[in-house]
Formats: sequence, structure tokens, C-alpha cells
Amino acid sequence: MKRIGLTGGIAAGKSTVAHRWSREPGTAIIETDLLAHEAYRPGTPTYAAVRKAFGDGIVKPDQTLDRRKLGEMVFADEQKRMLLNQIVHPAVREMWSARLDDLDRAGRTEMAVVVIPLLFEVGAEEQFEAVVAVGCSEQTQFARLKAKGLTAEQARARIRAQLPMAVKLDRADYAIWNDGEQGVLEQQADIIWKKLKE
Repeated sequence: MKRIGLTGGIAAGKSTVAHRWSREPGTAIIETDLLAHEAYRPGTPTYAAVRKAFGDGIVKPDQTLDRRKLGEMVFADEQKRMLLNQIVHPAVREMWSARLDDLDRAGRTEMAVVVIPLLFEVGAEEQFEAVVAVGCSEQTQFARLKAKGLTAEQARARIRAQLPMAVKLDRADYAIWNDGEQGVLEQQADIIWKKLKE
């Protein structure tokens, strides 16, 4: 089983590429953002650690974590963001590593793609045979984040919280540029997929 890391800047199009590849036979996609949602569930050690670190102000009446409030808090304060990453990233890494091992043991998966937005930031590149990064211009990031309801300030904070796009693209084995139409993105994704399979 080939292990592929998929990363890139926020709002660059990682999920679109992952969705495209998910249609390929013998392919499994692991979305670490979804695993983080699982890690935040009440009753988990991560939930307890986040609640202890950030206080009851980030807990909704139904006892789930208010991720929007938590996001506002950590993207406004570098120290808090680093603290959250120290709590969440090891738990999520454990989860995706376990999923990869399960897929490998089951022996039905040819290609396993793990979507990790902060792949280089957490030093996970050694876990993969190849890393693909999806990038776009900062103007495109802003436009896409604004369309998702973020203010310019919130968008800027989220972009600054990641390695610069150029660094991610430079460190990856393959790069996809997604500033144009979806068809162009899909063409690039298909070309790289063929290369990954070889």
C-alpha cells in the first residue's frame, strides 16, 4: 500500500483533490480535519485537555466544544494556538497512523491518501512515500475564506498560522496550483495521480 500525504494552504483546494482521488478504485482517503472533530468529542482525553487549557467559556450548553469560539481565541494569540496544537496534533496523528495500519493489514487498499493541512508544520512528511501540496494565490485564499464567512482579519490570521504557500509547494514532491477553474485543478490532479501510481 502506497502512503500519500496531501497538504497545502488553507482554502487552496485540498478537499477537492481528495474527493477527485477518492473515486479511484483501491483508494482510501483519511481526512485529518474529520479526525480532529472526533478527538474533540466529549469524553475523549483531548476534549478534557482542551477544556482544562482554555476554560469552560469554550463549552456549549450541550457540552460540546464551541470550535468557532476556540478558533477566534487561538488565531488571535500565537501562544494559545501553539498550546492547542500541542494537545490536538499528537492525538490526531495517532488516529491517522492507526487507520493507515488498519488499511494496510486489511490488504484491500492500493493507495492511502492522508489529508493533513499542517503536514510540514508537524513534521509528518517522513511517514509518506510522496507528498502533494495544493496552492493558490493569497488573493484567492482571501476570496474563498470571505465566501465562507470569515472577516479579512480572521482570514489573515488563519493564513499567517501556516507555513508560507511557496515553502509548502517547494517542499512537496508534487505541486498543484489552484487559482483557476475546477477543470484545470482536476486535470492536474489526474496527471499527478498517474505519476503516484507508477
